[in-house]
Amino acid sequence: MTKPINIQIWSDIMCPFCYIGKRRLESAIAQFEYKNAVTIEWKSFQLDANFVATKEDSLVEHLAEKYRKDTDWAQQMLDDMTQNAKNAGLDFHFEKAKMANSYNAHRLLHLAKEKEVADSLKELLFKAYLTDGLDINNIAVLTSLGKEVGLEEESIHSVFSSDRFGDAVRKDQQEAQAIGVQGVPFFVLNNKYAVSGAQYPETFLNALKQIWEEVENTSINTEADNSCCGIDGCN
Repeated sequence: MTKPINIQIWSDIMCPFCYIGKRRLESAIAQFEYKNAVTIEWKSFQLDANFVATKEDSLVEHLAEKYRKDTDWAQQMLDDMTQNAKNAGLDFHFEKAKMANSYNAHRLLHLAKEKEVADSLKELLFKAYLTDGLDINNIAVLTSLGKEVGLEEESIHSVFSSDRFGDAVRKDQQEAQAIGVQGVPFFVLNNKYAVSGAQYPETFLNALKQIWEEVENTSINTEADNSCCGIDGCN
């Protein structure tokens, strides 16, 4: 194969499985013999594009209401997710999480993509929401994170003083709908191999090997599990 392996990843910053999936994919790439041939392209996906946060929002109460369960059930769900994250080397603190609409964060990611620092910014955004309890719809927070990965403050301001990259966010989501994405994270390798959910490194590694060894006219294959978040919640 002369071309690199391109991995497109649809995800939302508000999706805990997306951060876990990122770590598991990184673990697989680290074990892959041709890791230098792998490139990552982040794609926008909003679990709830119409969500409007208020200061009174509680993640536990939100989940309980969404699933029509009690708050003890919702807390156990978050505890289980926290343990999954810990197994992947991540430290989730849902008790500090500030619920927010991720639209502006996705627009900033498109600026970062233009400047080739999207992966670094995606990491900071996940950590900001899931570990540090920051408001990822706060312009000051987003500006600080953007500057941390090398984006110029003037360029960041140009995004938030307009609807710049709004079309790019919507285009990504339309593309996801067109290819049948039901939940995130969703990974597409070289437009031929799809992996749905935060699967274990072994699954990603096998997919990388299969793509590397592929021949012309190989049909699309899909691996899927329930470790993902959709518009109805996380499984």
